[in-house]
Amino acid sequence: MSSDVYIGLGANLGDCRKALNSALILATAFSKIISVSRLYHSAPCGFSEQPPFINAAARLSTQLNPNELIGKLQEIEKLLGKKVIRKNGPRVIDLDLLLYGNFSLETKRLTIPHPRILDRDFVLLPLLDLNPNLHHPSWGSKKLETAMLDLKECYVDEEPEDWELTV
Repeated sequence: MSSDVYIGLGANLGDCRKALNSALILATAFSKIISVSRLYHSAPCGFSEQPPFINAAARLSTQLNPNELIGKLQEIEKLLGKKVIRKNGPRVIDLDLLLYGNFSLETKRLTIPHPRILDRDFVLLPLLDLNPNLHHPSWGSKKLETAMLDLKECYVDEEPEDWELTV
């Protein structure tokens, strides 16, 4: 049985567009890409002494369970050269499993939905591109658009760019 999942992508070192593109191409080995958001430029969140980020989101269909999927995403990060320099620090690629259908999970390795989806414009805006009606039961009555209105801090600092996956 196939599941509808959303992943967040981000990068701020090297050729960021190429890294995001490569990550999604590699993900086609275990998933089908349904759609990709526009690219969003944002200031760093957490550790500010680093280059700005390029962020996006993708909607995938996969038969992998959440733990298998996060494992595959982490393999892609490693393959593309991700090294953790510091928490919230610079990176050549970052792949986050944001949502896995209506599934909820909280373990040491993985929390679904991603715990900071509703707090970050650089995650909310790409998700709005993909599905403006996206909702998860754990959010109660909160929707993506209302979460945008409630943000205390915004990081996106430019107009989004159209982006097409190149194989």
